[in-house]
Amino acid sequence: MCFTNKVVIVTGGANGIGRGIASAYAKEGAKVVLCDVDEIAGKKTESALKQESGEVLFVKSDVRNADEITNLMRKVKLTFGRIDILINNAGKGLFKSIYDVTVEEWDDIIHTNLRSVFLCSREAAKYMRENTEGGAIVNMASTRAVMSEPNSEGYAATKGGIVAITHALAASLSDDRITVNAISPGWIHTGDYSELTTRDHEQHLSKRVGKPEDIARACLYLTAEENDFVTGINLIVDGGMTRKMIYEE
Repeated sequence: MCFTNKVVIVTGGANGIGRGIASAYAKEGAKVVLCDVDEIAGKKTESALKQESGEVLFVKSDVRNADEITNLMRKVKLTFGRIDILINNAGKGLFKSIYDVTVEEWDDIIHTNLRSVFLCSREAAKYMRENTEGGAIVNMASTRAVMSEPNSEGYAATKGGIVAITHALAASLSDDRITVNAISPGWIHTGDYSELTTRDHEQHLSKRVGKPEDIARACLYLTAEENDFVTGINLIVDGGMTRKMIYEE
């Protein structure tokens, strides 16, 4: 899988899983654009990744804002001449009683997690379709699209929507040679891994909690040119947790 000089946009790329994804592409020789609303973290990550490897650019953007998304894609095109890969990773949580969630909070998570996938994909695809080889889009869903805890309606709705819009986009963009896939991470620990307990790890069939690198490798697979036969899928990367039957002893 070769990503040398590929232009990759990672939304929510300043921290956590997004930073891990951006780092993986940079190490593979891609030109990576970090899109994030957190300017301080974005510039810090940009500096760190430039020292590690590759060409990295941070562009402050709020994925809730349609004009900022349009300007982001235009800037990437003007800077690098093309767009090859889009990772729709930006998102937020909302875990609050259904009786207390405000309409404003509901609209905010819908705009941040779900509407942004539609807008970013559409704007990036306008440039990807100009490429002879097309392009690739990966949308970050979640295992919470198919399983829930109480008080997670907003988050679950957006992640379920991301799984659905993924196969719709795969169909709509197929004539432009653009693959569209989703990844549903399970428990991915973005803090101090050494703080996790044996019980944390043993909850998984893999016998360990996930790391950002696990999701990054999935992104590399789904966006490699030679894997263009894979499109419209939701790849669950969760250490087997959603396939594990749990009984109270």
